[in-house]
This record gives sequence, structure tokens and C-alpha cells, in this order.
Amino acid sequence: MMKQFHPTFTIASVSVFLSASVFAHPHPDDAGAAARQDCRPGVIRAEHAQPKRRRPGVAQECRPTYDQVYSGATRQSEPVAPGTGSSVRTQTVVKDAGSGVKEYVARRFSPVPKPSVEQFVAAVPIPDRWRIVDALGYEDNWWDPYNQNTIKGDKPIHDDWFFNITAISDTVYEFRDVPTPVGGQTTDAAGSLDVLGNVQQGFWNQNTAVEFVYYKGDTVFRPPDWEYRFIPVFNYNAVRLGETLGTNANPAVGRLREDNHVGIQTLFVDRHLRNVSDRYDFDSVRVGIQPFSSDFRGFLFQDVPFGVRLFGNRNNNKYQYNLAWFRRLEKDTNSGLNDLSESWRDDDVFVANVYLQDKPRLGFFSQFSLIYNRNRESEKPFYDTNQFIQRPASLGQERLRDYDVYYLGYSGDGHFGRLNLTTSLYLAFGEEQDSVFTNSVSDIEAYFIAAEPSIDFDWIRVRGSLLYGSGDDDPYDGKSQGFDAIFENPQFAGADTSYWIRQGVPLIGGGRVALSQRNGILNSLRSSKEHGQSNFTNPGVLLAGLGTDMDILPELRLSLNANYLAFADTSVLEVARAQAGIDRHIGYDLSASLTYRPFMTQNVVVRLSYAQLLSGNGYQQLFGDDDPVSVLLNAVLTF
Repeated sequence: MMKQFHPTFTIASVSVFLSASVFAHPHPDDAGAAARQDCRPGVIRAEHAQPKRRRPGVAQECRPTYDQVYSGATRQSEPVAPGTGSSVRTQTVVKDAGSGVKEYVARRFSPVPKPSVEQFVAAVPIPDRWRIVDALGYEDNWWDPYNQNTIKGDKPIHDDWFFNITAISDTVYEFRDVPTPVGGQTTDAAGSLDVLGNVQQGFWNQNTAVEFVYYKGDTVFRPPDWEYRFIPVFNYNAVRLGETLGTNANPAVGRLREDNHVGIQTLFVDRHLRNVSDRYDFDSVRVGIQPFSSDFRGFLFQDVPFGVRLFGNRNNNKYQYNLAWFRRLEKDTNSGLNDLSESWRDDDVFVANVYLQDKPRLGFFSQFSLIYNRNRESEKPFYDTNQFIQRPASLGQERLRDYDVYYLGYSGDGHFGRLNLTTSLYLAFGEEQDSVFTNSVSDIEAYFIAAEPSIDFDWIRVRGSLLYGSGDDDPYDGKSQGFDAIFENPQFAGADTSYWIRQGVPLIGGGRVALSQRNGILNSLRSSKEHGQSNFTNPGVLLAGLGTDMDILPELRLSLNANYLAFADTSVLEVARAQAGIDRHIGYDLSASLTYRPFMTQNVVVRLSYAQLLSGNGYQQLFGDDDPVSVLLNAVLTF
């Protein structure tokens, strides 16, 4: 372990340093000295005619040059006020050696007085470089995050231990059209005898997160020696549907459901094991509930599970690595937060990845990953908070199953000249027992590719998006060829501004599963992203889009997106719905959003977005000819 360096400061040494900096004389070889004009007291020099800065109430007069004062002239000493080190005179006396005539010129003052002999007493020790500001009179305000603040980690609370508190309020109101089945015999809408009912829904969600971080070490150049992090999130949510049996399996609950939950989204300890170079390349281990993302855009696995992660870097941070094991936690159904009151899932994720900076060229990051997902949830069924079955999925044979799947991936993020590029590629292979539509073993053979190039023109960024997830062309052939993620949260093609990514669209009439998941892009036919198992017998997805981000003002950004959506293969849908000839075209997803930051920081962010799906033939064959819309208002406040 490298020894930590703590410089020793004194009040006297700080004063001497500042005084020496202010009163230092220019060197006689200074090239600027020769260019200076001859100067007389009270004469304003040309280059000083319009000074950029000057002290209030003091005329910007010409000062004598080095040659004037020290070549043929004698500078007389000035009286000093006892105990201050400051000159009593407000002018400097310059006596010409030849004529003996005294002249007076304005003297430059310093806000820091020169130390006197009496001030050079025994040194007053300063504990460390953080607390030196206390001696200079800076105030510490717990409510001010922009200035000196101990609870924001600006200085230690004791020894080398720091404490940091962050509070975030995340408020969402959403009005949306989502295909909703008629509530059977419980519908209260006369004439609603068809499969599809009222599509209008309203949703309110309030998350309040408080982050507590307690850590040790000088973190300017290296990671902390110890770190303890705890983030509880307090949630309230409410949803109103146009049909009964959508909020709960019990029709007595009605169309309005209100719920609340407290989720533990982070709880870990991080230990700095060692430094492996003089540039603080390191190895660390982190144990507990912790956030993790498998790639740059959250395509495969972005969650907050329990895990043990060994991570670090090498070669001046050019190479970074992760070796990790995670055990997925059950989620609260209505908030999506971790639910520690439920047993942990028998769903393990093993990760090994490496990041290479400036590969294949300067300014581009490359990442290589090998991820293994081991699922053993075939012992007993699971029902969510609303009493709907989640495992097994209500699709096909409705059998509990196990699976082992390996993901081999490459991701890149950076730029090639002016061209920005983010890309991901995954190959999924493995085996599942009792596949969805057959009572037999099925081989998993699927793939995924995504790329988002963009280019900047001053305050405008133009980008394109292309994504393809393979689909299964035959659910009975012993091969599962539809790509599915572990827990996706894609930041791509407009992200949650997009209708198709933001909304979970149910497969009505083909089983109680979702065609696409909320905050997801894959057409996975899972019971839910929070509780369901991965399903590799699905129709896949194709997305091609264009978008732009325009920074209209430093505080205001306008984003526009247009995406073409289609199924990769509709064979699975035709089997599930017992409906032949389903078209691949889902529709055109159009969206716009305004993001406003009134203080040009992330402390207050307000976003308003509108999205509409112009339905294609495939969507209309499944859900009718409506063009569903989504309106989202999101306000995030951070302290």
C-alpha cells in the first residue's frame, strides 16, 4: 500500500507565499520591459487606458518600469506600520541619482499584507488541506450544495473519513393509450363484448431517493480505501384503467389502484485492495446490492442485484475489467423497486468483461464480455402483488422451466473523427429444459445487433438508429432462436420518449404475457420484465430510425425521433394467437420531447414528451386500427 502524503501548512507560510507572489519584481530580461513607454507620475499609459479590472476608487495610473526604478534610481524604504507589515505611504518614492529630484508614483497594493518580523512566530499547524479553508474564514452551510459543505464531502467529518448525502425527487405523470382486454363478466361498460376494451390509462409515480455515502481516503487521484453506500427509495404510485381486472385479479379492486413501497436500491461495501502502479491503477472488491450495466446502453443487463464484484484497471487506466457474480432480487410489482420481503430468485448472472480505451483508435472504447445466466426456477409458481401468475408465463405449455444461456458480446462507444458511434453485438447460445411450446429440451441460438451513429453540427446532433433482435421461425423445431435479454433498460432511439420502448404492450388473446416490456425494446413475450423468465421463443424485432437533439438554449433541448418498427418473424405470434398471416410491420413510432434545465445544471430537470405509434398492418391485425399516444411529464429535483 502506497503511503499517503499529507502536506503541512502554516498560517505564516501561506501569508509569505501570497505576499511573495504579489510583490515579486519582473526579471530585467523580461521581453515586455523593452516595450514599455517612458512614464511620469499621474500619466495614464495607453495600454492601461481601458483596464479590464481595477480596484474601486483607485485611479489606474502608470507604474515605473524596472529600468526607471533600479537603473540610476534609488528606491527609498518606506515606514512600516508596527505589527502589520503594510506600508504607511500610499506612494513609492523614486530618487534620481543624478539630479536628486524626488518623484512620487502610485504603488500597487496587495490585499494580503506583507508579514512583519513579529509575525514570524511558532508555526500554527493546519490539520490537512481540506480544513485550511476554515482558517481563511469560509462558512460551512449544510443547505448549500455549491459552496463549502461537509455533508457534501467537501471535507472530512473525522480523520480521513468523508460523508455525502444526496436527495432526489423523481415525479412522473403519464397519460397513455395501451391495448387493454375487456374485463370479462365484470366490465361496467355497456356494449363492450369484444376482446379489446377502453385503452386510456393514467399513471402517477413518485420516487424519493436518499443516498448516504461514508468513505475513507484521498479520492482526488485514487479510489477510496473504504466506501459504504446506502440508497433507500420511497415510492408512491397510482394507476387508473378503463377496464376492471387490469389492476388486480380481484375485480373488487376496481379500475383505480394505489400502492406504495420502500425499496433498497443500493447497499454495499467497497474495499480498495491495492494499488498496482504509481499512477494508482488498482484492484477493488464490492459486496452487496449494487447497480451494474453490462454495456454502454443497457441492452442486456442493467439492474440493481445483490452481487460480489472484483474490478480494477491497468496501464494508466487504459484497461478496465470486471469479474462478478450476481443473484437477482424479486421486484415489487407496481413500483419496480427491489423487494427484500420476498425470497431471492434462483437466477444467477456471472460476468467477465474488459474495457479497452482508444481501441481500435484514439477516442473509441471497446468492450468484450462473456456473461452466463443460470436460471433454476422450475420448482414452484410465482404470483405477483396483484395476484397474476408470473412464473411460469401464461403462454404455450405454461410449464415451469430451467435454462442456461451464455452471451458473448462486443460493445463500442466513442468517435471516429466527427462521427460518433455506439454499437453492441451479442450472440446467445445455450439450452433450456421444457421450452415454451414443447415438452422437450431446446437449443438456444439467437443474436442481437445495434448501432447508433451521430454527427454534430454546432448546436444540433443528428443520429441514426439500427437494431435487430433475431426471431424464432418455428416454435416446434427444438431450436429457440428469438433473442431475449436478462433485464434490459435501453438508452437508444429516443429511449423512454419512444412509445414502443416506454409502454408495455400486452399480447391480448394469446396468453397473459406482454408483447413488449415497459422500458424495453425486445418483443420477448415474457410475463413481465420484473418477475418473468427470459423467453427465447419470440418474434424478434427490427428498428430503423432517425433522430435529432437540438440545444436551442443552454437551458432547453428539443429532441425528435422517428422509428420504423417490425417483427423479425411472426411464426410464434401466429401459433400463440392461432391467427395466420400476421404482417411483420408494427408501425412508425414518432416522438418529441422538451428538456428544460432552468439553472443549467442537473439540480432541476423538467421533461415533457409526446409519442404516437402510427400503427402498421401487423399491429392492426393484433389490436385494431387505433394509433395509440403517450404523454409524459417528468420532473427531477436533486440536492
